[in-house]
Amino acid sequence: MCAEPVFGADRCGACVTHPPAFVRTVAARVYTFPLDAWIRALKYRGHLPAARALAGLLADALRFAALPDLLIPMPLSPARQRERGFNQALEIARQLPPHLAGPLDTRVLLRARDTEAQAALSIEDRRRNVKGAFRAVRTLSGARVALLDDVMTTGATADAAASALREAGAAEVSVWVVARALR
Repeated sequence: MCAEPVFGADRCGACVTHPPAFVRTVAARVYTFPLDAWIRALKYRGHLPAARALAGLLADALRFAALPDLLIPMPLSPARQRERGFNQALEIARQLPPHLAGPLDTRVLLRARDTEAQAALSIEDRRRNVKGAFRAVRTLSGARVALLDDVMTTGATADAAASALREAGAAEVSVWVVARALR
């Protein structure tokens, strides 16, 4: 479900012991060089042209994926949005080919609270950090939703966001990421 590669099984141990609220992950690539440098250039240096290349990689990975009823870029907290001046997930979503990008919704899922940066946290601390951090602001009655982000590390953020979408009535949440970090 989380796209962590496993040998001889259909899901990793973490997905077995803590099943996420999402049903599948489509990851374009593994989070390694040079992809990690492109993502950091977009995310931390505001190099917006990188979003087009990253969207191209994701579009290629999605060529056989079932299309959702709604595409939702992972929201940033208002403070993080002000700090960066843009949302990298939204910039990637905007660069997807039209048949994959629509309907794009940036208003249904909000960060209900600011969270600590996840990078230095353990898996359990990441789960606690993002638990309840998202809120859906309207009903999604039976919708199939794709949640788009740049990188998945442990899946804790995607799980918390997917939980809010499921609580709002989404029938199914898939996660689309450009890169999957390996544990």
